[in-house]
Amino acid sequence: MKQAAVDVRLVIAQLAWALCLLCLGGPSSSRADDLAGQASPDRSANVLSMRDRFDLSQLSKTPEVFPAPQLQVEGVKAFFYQGINYHGQPTRVFAYSGVPANGEGRQDQKFPAMVLIHGGGGTAFDRWVKLWNSRGYAAIAMDLCGCIPVGAYGKWERHEHGGPPGWGASFEQLNDPIEDQWTYQATSAAILAHSLIRSYPEVDPERIGVTGISWGGYLTCVVAGVDSRFKFAAPVYGCGFLGSNSAWLPSFEKLGPELANRWLTQWDPSAYLGQVKMPMLWVNGTNDFAYPMDSWQKSYRLPTGPRQLCLRVRMPHGHGPAGENPEEIHVFANSILTQGKPLAQIASQDQNDNEVWATFQSDVPIVSAELNYTADTGKWPDRKWEQLPAKIDPQTNRVTAQIPSDAKVYYLNLFDERQCVVSTQHVER
Repeated sequence: MKQAAVDVRLVIAQLAWALCLLCLGGPSSSRADDLAGQASPDRSANVLSMRDRFDLSQLSKTPEVFPAPQLQVEGVKAFFYQGINYHGQPTRVFAYSGVPANGEGRQDQKFPAMVLIHGGGGTAFDRWVKLWNSRGYAAIAMDLCGCIPVGAYGKWERHEHGGPPGWGASFEQLNDPIEDQWTYQATSAAILAHSLIRSYPEVDPERIGVTGISWGGYLTCVVAGVDSRFKFAAPVYGCGFLGSNSAWLPSFEKLGPELANRWLTQWDPSAYLGQVKMPMLWVNGTNDFAYPMDSWQKSYRLPTGPRQLCLRVRMPHGHGPAGENPEEIHVFANSILTQGKPLAQIASQDQNDNEVWATFQSDVPIVSAELNYTADTGKWPDRKWEQLPAKIDPQTNRVTAQIPSDAKVYYLNLFDERQCVVSTQHVER
């Protein structure tokens, strides 16, 4: 009966989203912009061919687990699990997993679960697993670069059964077979982690979400486009259209048009997001140095499922409290997996002359709202943002604000009594 209730809530959320699309005109279909004049790859044709390269029949099986006694920490389990072959040789992936206190081995109470994908310089973080355990969730966090959590941030020790180095190193792997390149290996490892935690007797396999930070947010977008078993995805910072605008434009320039186009065709999340139908929560900051607002917007418009935005002014970039702890992710997960009260939903938005407005639906009172705007142009990370109070009409569930005459970009943030924020789409003028 509990699962049926959860499913009904998900259906209601999807119907509400369909109504929102009617008001907003539906999500835009975008493609990657040309990189320094190069022809944009044919994303629509590439999606199926790249997704088909992942052997989901094998990745959906529970991987073999190997002990890691020297890496044990209190409160979670440390182990390796079987990864896919790399250069023809078997690999192992290091991971931490945990369940809520006193929940191990229980089958009378099935817990929801989270798959946690680390970002650049990161590894499997036991604290992240423990955070979700404290919230009543099982969780698994894996290292996706062939390392173990020994050493310092960005300089973790590699182990003998590891796969390829990751993040920017993937730009150097383009002449390797696709199956040996980092994004393929990391995506496969994340899907195998999902298959593993689904097998736990304490876990409800029909209530599992995925979230990732920075490069992990990038991977979350790809994983969501490949593994439809997840009930939701919440990328933090990470997005697609990296060849249009991102911190890696110099890297693409260095690669040259042919190799840059190959990487974007194979590994940019824009090649996968159009296949995503699950609910998604997109979390970012206005001045993020790596994933700017224009590429972020193009990315969140591609999936066809429900979406919600959380765009905070000058949100810091990183693991720890910045990327792991946003309460919006917790609330979003609860709303889908445990019948919790959802985040507010933006139903429509528009402007009349110099007034911007949005309507919303919310089970939790909206206590404040703000207009965020910048009068600057140029690089997104360098723009100065201003905040002005917006008016809330609780009778009509409508928020309004006057747009300053010098505003070049603006959007609205709505805060509920939990201090969770939802954002409208930003508008450029």
